[in-house]
Amino acid sequence: MVSKEVTIVNTVGLHARPATYFIKEANTYQSSIWVECGDRRANAKSLLGVLSLGITKDTTVTIIADGPDEEQALEGLEALVVTGFTD
Repeated sequence: MVSKEVTIVNTVGLHARPATYFIKEANTYQSSIWVECGDRRANAKSLLGVLSLGITKDTTVTIIADGPDEEQALEGLEALVVTGFTD
């Protein structure tokens, strides 16, 4: 199991469209992936779960991955977040 803290930098936070991109990326990995915000944790592969966290701009979250491709999952999701969900 590995984890990494990242700060959400895009203007709308992890809401609607960015959350969809995040979930699509998370679903490309076999590992179990969670997002923690404060004392709450959600399945990173669940739109409802991620949206329920109410993550806004400049919030630091912890991404946790556990499985055969956990390192790649963290790298891929971190890259998506730090670019502000753009190419």
